[in-house]
Amino acid sequence: MEQVNRQVWLKSRPNGIPQADDFAIRVAPLPTAAEGEFVVRNSYLSVDPAMRGWIADTSTYWPRIEVGDTMRAFSVGEVISSRHPDYAVGDQVMGIFGWQDYAAVRPEQVMRKVLERDLSLSLSLGVLGLNGLTAYFGLLDVCQPKPGETVVVSTAAGAVGSAVGQIARIKGCRVVGIAGGEDKVRQCVEEFGYDVAIDYKREADIDAALRKACPDGIDVYYDNTSGAALDAVLRQINVHARIAICGTASFASWEPWNQGPRPERHLLVKRATMRGFLTTDFAARYEEAIADLAGWIRDGKLKYREDMREGIESAPGLIQTLYEGGNAGKLLIRLREDSELAERSTS
Repeated sequence: MEQVNRQVWLKSRPNGIPQADDFAIRVAPLPTAAEGEFVVRNSYLSVDPAMRGWIADTSTYWPRIEVGDTMRAFSVGEVISSRHPDYAVGDQVMGIFGWQDYAAVRPEQVMRKVLERDLSLSLSLGVLGLNGLTAYFGLLDVCQPKPGETVVVSTAAGAVGSAVGQIARIKGCRVVGIAGGEDKVRQCVEEFGYDVAIDYKREADIDAALRKACPDGIDVYYDNTSGAALDAVLRQINVHARIAICGTASFASWEPWNQGPRPERHLLVKRATMRGFLTTDFAARYEEAIADLAGWIRDGKLKYREDMREGIESAPGLIQTLYEGGNAGKLLIRLREDSELAERSTS
């Protein structure tokens, strides 16, 4: 066991998308558990779009990360010592444990215990974690798709978007993806089963491309980007369309306020619904969703990709990588292999 705890900390507040120079790595003592806490040895660290908002000048739905703080992040690992009756040594847990090797954790930081021992632990940060849950609830609860409807998804090859598209297909919908680049468009169709995928980087007229891909209009739009894609979709929505606002990744900053077409007339005339949501709104139903997602994976109906980077040293530049589209799948940092956990649990 290492005798130190490496941590990625916020060195400077970024202007827009965080860069590698906004972070640094420090060495801290190994944490110990106070009464009611337990120590987690992290195996995988997540890189998520929400991290940009967590360190922005204006706080979002969680308290702002301050300069000098260890970077907040979803992580998954194994309990190695415990002073809490509900968490035993050897338990696998996922939650907000930060970009670090070890964390002293309170129960409220835990999102869930990982029970799917037949599947890779890393999936609890992706398709069986926040990404899969976001796709599941944003599509099925917010948008409520019906068989035969047309569902359009932006960032369609991403960790959330690819799950949305596949779940829509499982529910009997026709699915159209919007993605950037020839490889991602091909991945949408050949790997994730989209009926059609549009390359927004190559299409000079997104409206025309959407009209061709959606000849019967758009019933559901799962929006990860806002911006020009949303503007084009709004012009082609059907009566009673439903739009889920999951993210606004097309904008590096919301200050000064971004100008663009207004949605109100489209929503009024088509009696459509546009709703924002946070995955934590559905916390009481996480296990219900994960049971469905895990079942679809085991049945071969839900595929996923992971872009695995090695070692905590890779962390500082990865939020920038994510926003520049430089990843091919769920972006993760591996600190140790699943096999190491298996060996300890059987020794």
